[in-house]
Amino acid sequence: SLARIPLRRTKTLRHRLEEQGLLEAFPNTLPSGAGSKFFSSLTGGVTAEPLGSFMDAQYVGAISVGTPPQRFLVLFDTGSSDLWVPSVGCSNPACANHDRFDPRLSTTYRATGRPVSIQYGTGSVTGVLAYDTVCVGNIRVSNQTIGLSKMEPGSFLTYSPFDGILGLAFPSIASSGAVPIFDNMMSQGLVAMGLFSIYLSSESTTGSFVMFGGIDSSCFSGRLRWIPLSAETYWQIAVDRITMRGRVIACPRGCQAVVDSGTTLLAGPLRAIAAIQRCIGAREDASGQYVISCRAKKSLPDIVFVIRGTKFPVPAKAYLQQTRLGYCKSGFEGTAAPAQLAELWILGEVFLRQYYSVFDRARGRVGLAPV
Repeated sequence: SLARIPLRRTKTLRHRLEEQGLLEAFPNTLPSGAGSKFFSSLTGGVTAEPLGSFMDAQYVGAISVGTPPQRFLVLFDTGSSDLWVPSVGCSNPACANHDRFDPRLSTTYRATGRPVSIQYGTGSVTGVLAYDTVCVGNIRVSNQTIGLSKMEPGSFLTYSPFDGILGLAFPSIASSGAVPIFDNMMSQGLVAMGLFSIYLSSESTTGSFVMFGGIDSSCFSGRLRWIPLSAETYWQIAVDRITMRGRVIACPRGCQAVVDSGTTLLAGPLRAIAAIQRCIGAREDASGQYVISCRAKKSLPDIVFVIRGTKFPVPAKAYLQQTRLGYCKSGFEGTAAPAQLAELWILGEVFLRQYYSVFDRARGRVGLAPV
């Protein structure tokens, strides 16, 4: 079958905090840490997610858990592999502000007694693993492993626009050996093709979607450019170089990149990002954001990612984002990567809004085409 899940673009968490006058109270969450989840293999196998990127997470969609179904808004995240939602056993303010799953109301619920912990840059989610039926659009997945949070300490998740996270990366990085939901879709014969695709609209609050088992060719122009994966953990690919006005400004000898719907900005090594900020004339403000006059959108050139010989430009109107205060912030952020991953880049929503993206599990590749 084929399932098309609408994604709703919400206000960013950063904007929510700005509106409530709370942004300055979160100084420790402002540095993104967007690369933290991609370095988990170097920290004893702890599954990690970047709190910073969720400050700007915008696209959420609905799923249901249990029988009869209980509805949740989740972030569809190609940069992680676990599915979790809050449980009624969680009394933290973050849980109280979101929908919570009640196992007593589900006839298909099965407890495991196994704990789960997902570490964040400035907090964590802990709980238990269970099995239940999960509905994603018209696809009904039985016996799906799901994390039920019992503690969500700190203030961050209190203001998030989503209840939980649905991971779409590979089984090798799932917590406690849990089978990711798309793997179960494939093994249970629930999708027509072993792939899913994502379209992120930048013009309105509607139109965005994630499609399981198919490709909507009406959403892109030209043909898909297929890029083989360089690792089957995250959706990781090789990049030839990054240029501006035909000049190499980063990744001169090639580098690795992760295509990640769970990260908002374009993230890369601190030194390379600092060079890009200088190239576009962005300056760091008191909150740690790099900002620039929005008038620069008309004069700044594309930043071009060259991948397998094909140019994937990101225009200034995409990498400069207007804020509530009237200036534009840069869509680039630095990551403090370990030395062995110093050249890792993260292609988040700033990139994905420009390209229809296909994540092909059957053939181990990513397809990209201009929206």
